Formats: sequence, structure tokens, C-alpha cells
Amino acid sequence: MHLLALIFGIVLLPKAQTLKCYECLPQGGMSCTDTQKECPAAGYQCGAMSIASYAGGAKVVDMNMKTCTLPDQCFEGSLNFGIAKTVIATKCCTTDLCNNKPATEPGKTNPNGKKCYFCNGNTCTGTLNCEGNEDHCISGTVTIGAQKTTMKGCASKLMCTSASNPQIQGFIGGDISCCQGNYCNSASSTSAGLLLLVTPVVSLLMLS
Repeated sequence: MHLLALIFGIVLLPKAQTLKCYECLPQGGMSCTDTQKECPAAGYQCGAMSIASYAGGAKVVDMNMKTCTLPDQCFEGSLNFGIAKTVIATKCCTTDLCNNKPATEPGKTNPNGKKCYFCNGNTCTGTLNCEGNEDHCISGTVTIGAQKTTMKGCASKLMCTSASNPQIQGFIGGDISCCQGNYCNSASSTSAGLLLLVTPVVSLLMLS
């Protein structure tokens, strides 16, 4: 009898609540249209992400996307290579279809006192003043065409982890290193490797 009650209890147990969210994943930088999607499991939230890239102070990439996301994939951060900067912001919420508005890009940030090396051409001895929450130095190599180019600069801590939103994994690539401390990115390699160079954006900026 107890076994029968247990079986009925499992069969009749309500399904864990999953959210329904808007999804909009632009391809090739193009705009997209919102569709509705049921998240794959309980624990997911609805998220909206904004990705903006700048070259010489001018915005050259402005992309927005929406989908289901995990709480630890909700963050704000930036990659600053001196000649180019990419800012990523996410906004997450926990009710059905609550991600109906795009994420808001953070406002202008000011230098925070931390300093890293950055590259100007083949010379990587320039001083870059990190801004906002950029508290790490970065160093890596990106291949543009057939040529390898060294990139150095500042990055936010949350950009220095591999727990990046899977929806931007195609946007993120390359193996670069992250370290803490002023000018710690002077060597060709620093500490842990990470999935972090915004290769398509950097290529676009350097070729524009």
C-alpha cells in the first residue's frame, strides 16, 4: 500500500515550473524578431543582453539579444584594448516573458586607478587606464586574416571567467590570459587561460 501511494505521488507530482521567455538571437550582426521559448529547466531566468563595441570613441557594433539564461550568466563587464572597447550588459528577471525590453548599456565610466599595458601596432608598452569595473589586465593573440596580432588591455573580473553566456560563445573565442596588478600583462602569457577575445569585433575594428 505504501509503495502504491509513493508511485501515485510521483506520477501526480507537479512538474517543476519553467519560465517562458522571449528569444531573439541575431545572426551575423543582423536584427532579429522576438519569439517565445520555454526554458529547458527550472532555475533558468529570462535574460536580455546588450553588446556594444567602440573604436576611437565611435560605436561600431550595437547588438541586442534575448533568451533563457542561468543566474550566474547575468553580468556586466567590458574588454578594453585601448584602440577598441567592448561592453556587455545583461538584465535578468524571473517571471514569464519579462525580458520584453532590451538590456540597458552602462553609462560612461571613469578611470579607476588601475593600469595595464596595451598595444599600438607591434609595440605593447603603452599605458592604458582601466575604467569602471575593469580590475584585471589581459594579454593574448588574435589572428586577423593570416596575420597574428598581440592584444593587451583591461578587463572586468566577470569577463575573466569561462562562465560566459553560451549565447555569446560564437562571439567570444581565442585563448587569452588574465592577471591582477598594475602592468601585470607585460609578459607574453600571464595566469589562467580563458575564453575571452572578442575576435570578430576586434577584427572588424582593426580592419575598419
